[in-house]
Amino acid sequence: MESRQTREAAIAMVVALLWSRAYTRTPVLNLVGHCDPPSGGCKSLSTDIQSCQSRGVKVFLSLGGAVRNYKITSTEDAENVSSYLWDNFLGGQSDSGPIGDAVLDGIDFDIQKMTMHWDDLASAVFALSTPSKKIFLSVAPQCPYPDAHLIIALQIGRFDFIWIHFYNNPPCLYANGNTTDLVNSWTLWTTSVPTTQTRSFYIGLPTAPDAVNNGGYVEPDVLISQVLPKIKSSSKYGGVMLWSKYWDEQTNYSSIIKNSVIMKPSLVEVPCLAYV
Repeated sequence: MESRQTREAAIAMVVALLWSRAYTRTPVLNLVGHCDPPSGGCKSLSTDIQSCQSRGVKVFLSLGGAVRNYKITSTEDAENVSSYLWDNFLGGQSDSGPIGDAVLDGIDFDIQKMTMHWDDLASAVFALSTPSKKIFLSVAPQCPYPDAHLIIALQIGRFDFIWIHFYNNPPCLYANGNTTDLVNSWTLWTTSVPTTQTRSFYIGLPTAPDAVNNGGYVEPDVLISQVLPKIKSSSKYGGVMLWSKYWDEQTNYSSIIKNSVIMKPSLVEVPCLAYV
């Protein structure tokens, strides 16, 4: 986790939580081969996570993804999952947290399966916040509006950060020098979804053409000269979300765009660069 990106970013997505169709089973943590959760091999990450947090980086746990099967089956199930997240990642009572004694800052919803009860889970996690411990909620919808899996959850106004995937979704992408579809989709999202704070919306982009399978790469000069001037005029603009850390290290995309992305501190009090 010690990298140029974690020093520059204010939010870092670190791990993905996946669970099976049998909702009574313990959720499965997937760190993409970096360590082995069942053996306790990921507890050593706590030092890295705490180091990032000491630099002002907020570290989230990401739920869902595109590969495994998972779902929430009821409001009660949502409460149970929320309790599991609290105990194991957010400062609760478990002695066997898979990432050691680190306390994460929030939960990210990268939901690409099913539809029902994600609003219940978001509300349950939202309710865990206290005056002394704010638990942030973020969500990563696909850019076609409304998102097929998050249509209900997005309307309850529980999310602090919304990073919209403007890639792998041809109807709302930048393509062939044309920014119209992207900008129109951005406007639709920022005028349709309630949030907990004003500057909550992030434009999600790949950091290299090969980082995605179905388009959406915006050249840095195009982003700076044609896209950002249009979307930064919105009072809902929070910044840019980038996919992914690996490809950014190959292209230095974040370094090229950073000064154009970040707004004056007097105008915005939320992070302007996020990495997943």
